Amino acid sequence: MKVIFFTEGGYTGKVPRNHPNMRTDLAWICALNAVHCPITQIHQVGDKFDLGLVIIPKKKELLFQYPLVSEMKRVCKNIATMQESTYWYWQGGTVQSQLWYHDILQSMDIIFCHNDMDLKYYRGITDVRCELLPSLMITDSIKTFEGPRDGVMVGGNWVTAYRGFDSYIIGKILSDKITSPTTGRMKKDETLLDINHIPWVNWVDWMFELSKCKYGVQLGTAAAGTFNLNCSYLGIPCIGYDNVNTQKYLHPELSVSDGDVESARNLAIKLKNDESFYIHCSDETKKLFKNFYSEKIFNQNIKKLLQL
Repeated sequence: MKVIFFTEGGYTGKVPRNHPNMRTDLAWICALNAVHCPITQIHQVGDKFDLGLVIIPKKKELLFQYPLVSEMKRVCKNIATMQESTYWYWQGGTVQSQLWYHDILQSMDIIFCHNDMDLKYYRGITDVRCELLPSLMITDSIKTFEGPRDGVMVGGNWVTAYRGFDSYIIGKILSDKITSPTTGRMKKDETLLDINHIPWVNWVDWMFELSKCKYGVQLGTAAAGTFNLNCSYLGIPCIGYDNVNTQKYLHPELSVSDGDVESARNLAIKLKNDESFYIHCSDETKKLFKNFYSEKIFNQNIKKLLQL
């Protein structure tokens, strides 16, 4: 099956397995042996494809006048879109933007989603077939820290989408050594906190930094769940909300209901003080990753799914 992705990325062509910034979207393209085309250049595509998959960017206004659907249908037998961010994030735009986006959704043959809860949402607001496209890692180039692991990585800044405050509260129970990634939405005064902020780095370097940590905490809103997935591959026990598929399936004994910080607190205390529980959670998540989220499993499942 010939697959093409359309995103806001400025590159054209395939993604090599040794790409240093193998985020989830690039991993999908790589694993599917797909090609990529910038979203505003679809009109330049001359080849024909079995499936075209578009990831609509957060800033949608630049696409209002672009014949997105008609151009996708011109070159693709089937067209699909992939959820970007949380299922509700797009509702922060203007009324025009929201109506435009809903029309795009209704024009698709498939809507791909991150989590079980997202399927229910998109099936509720459209009449379109909805399917899961699991987050994916291409692990060829990963290098890990060889020394003893120490401290906690909290997966998000102090903004609404990441809810970093909650993760910080739980992280402090686990360790006084707290590290966090830097995102474009990080507030300036967050640098005043007792948190070691990793500068924006490519994915390979991020995985190396994460591998230095003993614990992970991600009490954010449900989206792609790459943080929880990355922790699982490394065998880092991660406390998080169970509305994220990569959390509830890969860290089942460390998953709590959305907003249940009380239970997350109790789990943090147990994880810190009970070494046998920590080892159990670490071993379990590595096994679950291999059984359910490895590239091999992704390829097996996607072949069945894409028999359009």
